[in-house]
Amino acid sequence: MNMPVRIVLVGAAGRMGQAITSAAAGQNDLAIVARVEIGDRLEEASAGADVVIDFSHPSATERNCGACMQSSKPLVIGTTGHSADEMRAIRAAATAIPVLLAPNFSIGVNALFWLARKTNELLGEEFDVEIVETHHRSKKDAPSGTAKRLATILCEERGLKYEEHVAHGREGLSGERSTREIGLHSIRAGDVVGDHTVIFATPGERLELTHKAASRETFASGALRAARWIIGQPANLYSMEDVLGL
Repeated sequence: MNMPVRIVLVGAAGRMGQAITSAAAGQNDLAIVARVEIGDRLEEASAGADVVIDFSHPSATERNCGACMQSSKPLVIGTTGHSADEMRAIRAAATAIPVLLAPNFSIGVNALFWLARKTNELLGEEFDVEIVETHHRSKKDAPSGTAKRLATILCEERGLKYEEHVAHGREGLSGERSTREIGLHSIRAGDVVGDHTVIFATPGERLELTHKAASRETFASGALRAARWIIGQPANLYSMEDVLGL
């Protein structure tokens, strides 16, 4: 009988941490061997593990990366809202250990990433693009990491720079919409798990791609799939698109 994959879960007390704990409990090939919160010594906890999953807070990212580098353990990061310095720490860690960074572990959302890219290829730049994301009232960062990933994909496809061409909402006399602009809008209300819509519109017609998450179970399942996949991979920075072969 094969030994189960031993997981250290960082941020176990949070919404996603609880969802992952519940999902792993029903799978014989997985075992959460330690539950760690910010401030705990991840170096010691990860020593006896096969992989670390981090759903804590971006402020803990640099420390978590350092701990996993010290113990030579693969790291799966689901935290979003990273600063430029925190992203540099992630990329640095990926030169020494396998790191998987994903704004969303849902298979459906990753299909949405693929569809957005292919739809843009088909429709071309004469179609305006707007992205709308909705989440529960307690979500701390905006826009969501998933929405920013969608905007990044479409910027890459259109040869645009995120910092220059993504408009985060509009107010007042904003003027006529530029054809080289991607609108990004955030809604926070109630207990919405996560909705994302990409709108492609041109005079006379509109196409909308929408993904709606009904529970966090789909994210937890994807994170555990990523944890299985990353074990044995060479040092590099990976995404869920690598896991799914997209």
